[in-house]
Amino acid sequence: MDCYFHSNVPSVAPCADCAKPICATCRDDRGACPSCRLAAKIDSASASRQHLGGQVPPRSNAQPPPFYQGPWAQQGYAAAPTVTSAAVATLDPVESRALVALGYPLWPLALISLFDRKQSPALKRQAYQAIGFNLGIAALWGVLWFMGNIPFPTLAGSSDVMEALLIPFFLVASVFYGIKVWQGDDVRVPILADWIDERLPEKAR
Repeated sequence: MDCYFHSNVPSVAPCADCAKPICATCRDDRGACPSCRLAAKIDSASASRQHLGGQVPPRSNAQPPPFYQGPWAQQGYAAAPTVTSAAVATLDPVESRALVALGYPLWPLALISLFDRKQSPALKRQAYQAIGFNLGIAALWGVLWFMGNIPFPTLAGSSDVMEALLIPFFLVASVFYGIKVWQGDDVRVPILADWIDERLPEKAR
């Protein structure tokens, strides 16, 4: 019979422990095979190993604080806080926000604010909107003035009334929008805001 560990080598005796046929090379003085000798060494090393004191603390079942509730909570990362447009606007310097806010009633200040490199894209968008608001009011005033010069009493009378209402409307609206910009709110003038969003590059918004 061939040796269990060496093919084509005749065995001389069975292993004293597992009774596998082994050759003279594999058999030791006690008559054990290599696998039994290895198992004996492993058992001897395990028996002589010292037990380390202490214990692993139990895993806490407490829920993480609300700040950690999010899509990354299962991976142990804190959820990224949501940054709103108002929060971004309030990060601008005080003088930058004041210049754009005053640009609604006084359009030259909004034009000057476009050269401010410290302002955020959201604040720059408000500067463009302030200039557009003033241009829109000026264009409407020009249309009403032209209508007032047409020799039709009814049309001229209507244009005069609308001209008289346009001035207080401009003052109230410009002050309202300016205060909102100063507070960091995202001001959107009807029609004008959509027009600016369509034409202003994405990186400048």
